Amino acid sequence: MMKNRWSDAEAAEYQAKYEGAWGEDLASRTYVNRLIGNEPSLVLHGRGKTSVKTSWTDILGQRRPVIYVNASGSNLASIGPEGYIRLDLEYLAKLRALPDLSDQEMVHELRTHTLDGHRAHPPIETLLHVFIPKKFIDQTQADAILALANQPAARELIRDALGQGVLILECIESGARLALAAAIAYEANPHARAMVLLRHGLVSWGDTARDSYETTINLVTCAEDYLARNARHPLKTKAATALSTAEKRLTSVAPVVRGMLANATGDPDWPYHRTILLPLITREVLDFTDSDRGKDLALTPPLSSDHVIHTKALPLWIDDPQYDNLGELRNQIARGLQEYCAAYDAYFERHSAQLPAGMVRSDSLPRVILLPGLGALCSGGDAVAAGIVRDITARTLAVKTQIAAMGSYLGMSESDIFDIECRSCQQVRSGTNDQARLSRHVVMITGAAGAIGSGIAQELLEQGCHVALTDLPGENLHSLSDELSSVHPSKVLAVPLDVTDAASVTEGFGAVIRSWGGVDLVVINAGAAHVSPLAEMDLERFRRLERINVEGTLLVLSEAARHFKHQNTGGDIVLISTKNVFAPGPKFGAYSATKSAAHQLARIASLEFAELGVRVNMVAPDAVFSSEMRKSGLWAEVGPERMSARGLDARGLEEYYRTRNLLKARITARHVAKAVLFFATRQTPTTGITLPVDGGLPDATPR
Repeated sequence: MMKNRWSDAEAAEYQAKYEGAWGEDLASRTYVNRLIGNEPSLVLHGRGKTSVKTSWTDILGQRRPVIYVNASGSNLASIGPEGYIRLDLEYLAKLRALPDLSDQEMVHELRTHTLDGHRAHPPIETLLHVFIPKKFIDQTQADAILALANQPAARELIRDALGQGVLILECIESGARLALAAAIAYEANPHARAMVLLRHGLVSWGDTARDSYETTINLVTCAEDYLARNARHPLKTKAATALSTAEKRLTSVAPVVRGMLANATGDPDWPYHRTILLPLITREVLDFTDSDRGKDLALTPPLSSDHVIHTKALPLWIDDPQYDNLGELRNQIARGLQEYCAAYDAYFERHSAQLPAGMVRSDSLPRVILLPGLGALCSGGDAVAAGIVRDITARTLAVKTQIAAMGSYLGMSESDIFDIECRSCQQVRSGTNDQARLSRHVVMITGAAGAIGSGIAQELLEQGCHVALTDLPGENLHSLSDELSSVHPSKVLAVPLDVTDAASVTEGFGAVIRSWGGVDLVVINAGAAHVSPLAEMDLERFRRLERINVEGTLLVLSEAARHFKHQNTGGDIVLISTKNVFAPGPKFGAYSATKSAAHQLARIASLEFAELGVRVNMVAPDAVFSSEMRKSGLWAEVGPERMSARGLDARGLEEYYRTRNLLKARITARHVAKAVLFFATRQTPTTGITLPVDGGLPDATPR
């Protein structure tokens, strides 16, 4: 249940931190934002809209009335005063006199009357905040309010639950028309303390930040109490699925679904526009999908107009999924997607007259797929976008469950949904620009905690990839994950994995699949070295290298092939080989022989996997002593002997390897990573080749 989290002590801390530079009002605004943004049942991902009206001294020393609104798409849980857009309140208030202001005109006026050169966009609800003449305004999508506001008798329920002093307004499109309607309603009832926008959310206000916040909390608490008292007809579960069963099914189902959600591009080098797929498997969601009324409820419009731009109007529901027959399940999903796309295309055609000029429509594929016995699969352009879809889906199913327990559901009309989904200003707001190609890629790196592995991970993350770091369990793996996650949140996954253990390799792939839906690029980097002349070779030490370098490569190649076949969108494999395959050195027989065997396996894989659309290539570096983040474990093993044999210290050994190549280049982990990136970005139609990264070693040139 909702709690009032206001603290005078915390409020004072925010005043002390921000008042000097930003003023008392924006300091208070920032504090309440934190309270609202960290409460998921009020706003998801902090996506509320808040404002404060105050004054500001311009460069001429004149005090001017302004309104600060949080930038479109900003997160209230983390936004500071600098994330607010300052606008000319006096000018914008005059727009109230224009009864026919269009959204295009409104957007122009907002952009041309910012007073701080802020590059972000003001939210399209800005004029609503301008026209209601209260100092602090909080706009939220509280679950309990939406549960009341999406029922046929919504007005009566809201009055019963919230009492007097709350305006109720039909939520017209969230732009100029809504702002005008809100102004008219407020002017007729100037003593009102809040407004419920049907099928949209709650707008609360006050003369102080605390007043507006506590009004929000009190009203949401009243709504929660009312829902609890009137929950008389809960959903009935037909067959409860165990969470463990759903998780097991996910491992085999997710790659199939992810592959089917990939859009064909017609480009042979980039044949698919992929997606990131996040699962939503909880007790509550399973009970919903397994319930007697789950399908009927799920296939109703979204709770709020804010949700449409992330989730589309409807999910895809798969009846009676055949989990024991993957071939038939694939057919079921294919038929479902075909029907969904046809229905979406027909929906677009019905409303094509409403299309704004120059609008580019989205694809026809669903963002959410609901499967009884598994839960929900949520799709997005990256993990952040898919995470928003997942969280909206979780809240939507929970609220629709509440509604079903007390009454029936009434969502937005199809025409209103289309208008929200397709208006050009909404497209700007939802960030539908082209993303970097690799932002939709999932990469799995073995031996990631070493020098070369960490360098590859760092490079691919900087290029937008989602990267699964796999290595033996321990501090090396987890510390690397922590370091990279701090810079690339939501795109790093640590997966303990032993490449010599078939079950561990299978589970490693499974962990990545359960996190992001599948894998697109596998970098086989795990390896070990040993220094010994052949005459003195310890057989068990040789066998250890054989297990890691050869069997490990084989196990990863085999599992990757099975995965790529299920996902059915092609992929890439890059083996980190070595110059020793072509130019072995004395006392390095175990390493050279086993890495040569691994290299040959990759060459054979390039022949066998081509029919799956999978390219297999090799990168052959010379000595890499460290990356920006890690020292080489291999050189920790072989370095002492090499230094002893040549009478060199560590620095001298590195210098020896630098000067022996034609370019006199120090080979780094980043150089190796750039070679991997060449293959990952498919610059040429290439498979089965070896790319040396050695500064030029004629004896090691592949031939």
